[in-house]
Amino acid sequence: MLYHLLYPLSNKFAIFNVFRYITTRSFFAFVLGALFAIVLGRKFIKYMRKRQFGQVIREEGPESHKKKGGTPTFGGVFIIGSTLLALLVTGNFNAEPVWATLAIMISYFSLGFLDDYLKVLKKNTKGISAKGKLVWQFTTSGAVLYYLLSSQVISSELFIPFYKYPVIDLGLWGYMIFGSIVIVGASNAVNLTDGLDGLAIGPIITSLITLCILCYVGGHSEISQYLYIPYVTDLGELVVFAATLVGAGLGFLWFNTYPAQIFMGDVGSLSIGGVLGIMSVISKNEILLIVFGGIFVLEAVSVILQVGSFKLRGKRIFRMAPIHHHFELKGWPEPKVIVRFWIISVLLAVLSIASLKIR
Repeated sequence: MLYHLLYPLSNKFAIFNVFRYITTRSFFAFVLGALFAIVLGRKFIKYMRKRQFGQVIREEGPESHKKKGGTPTFGGVFIIGSTLLALLVTGNFNAEPVWATLAIMISYFSLGFLDDYLKVLKKNTKGISAKGKLVWQFTTSGAVLYYLLSSQVISSELFIPFYKYPVIDLGLWGYMIFGSIVIVGASNAVNLTDGLDGLAIGPIITSLITLCILCYVGGHSEISQYLYIPYVTDLGELVVFAATLVGAGLGFLWFNTYPAQIFMGDVGSLSIGGVLGIMSVISKNEILLIVFGGIFVLEAVSVILQVGSFKLRGKRIFRMAPIHHHFELKGWPEPKVIVRFWIISVLLAVLSIASLKIR
């Protein structure tokens, strides 16, 4: 909101002209997001400890995780809170991509908050049923995508990495279904990854940085034309959004790094995963999300394969799923699993950015 108050003053005071530039606002968004998260995080953790709102550990989880019981959760509250505060200063709320992303983030945040509330305060380790979550997620994503498509903010064309032209036009309803699967899949994949201290937030940050670059070039008419990538009006404003979330994520990592002082919780993983999904859809990088979000895909696929194998053959493929638990049970120390997954995430992010030029 501060952007809308200060930028009009640039006609009288040249200094306010800096708010015109997405790169400048993204820098401020990043710094503010990180500062808000660190300041709010410290107070939030203190409050959660005082109220004894700690994580309930699943009985079927690794034995080494039992000691983590009681660690404060709901960390996503101050991640999203810091993001919103920083956006109030730097965000352009005239941009429809920003409102679409906010709608997904806030809806999935509400779902995750309710789920964590049931788990922590009601001591129900299952929380909201899987069917209930999916209905909530698909309803929200379907409504947002219908608006974006019907108002022609985005097209229903599908693009693939390393190829300059659209491969197919899915149409309104076809793209609504496809886009919803991308958004809901990303949300739940991030949720599955959030199982070790700092494991999820690392790939989240690398994915968001990748989206910063993808959204910037896709929102610039000349650069997008040069690189043969689809141009989306006001897409560049999502760079500010993503930068804010990167800063807030780093602030959260300050407290979530091993050994964690607080966990993200579903309130954070579901909402941030939804943001990754909707930003990928709006920027027309739905398929590329599989690459730069490869860690999340790996975690989700490991669960699908494990469940499918056990139901069909009565045998497990991994010692435990998601796959990060498999490596834990093989004897890898938790920090080693985390850092190696981070390294893979960085490599996948670089590969995704390279796709811009290799078309």
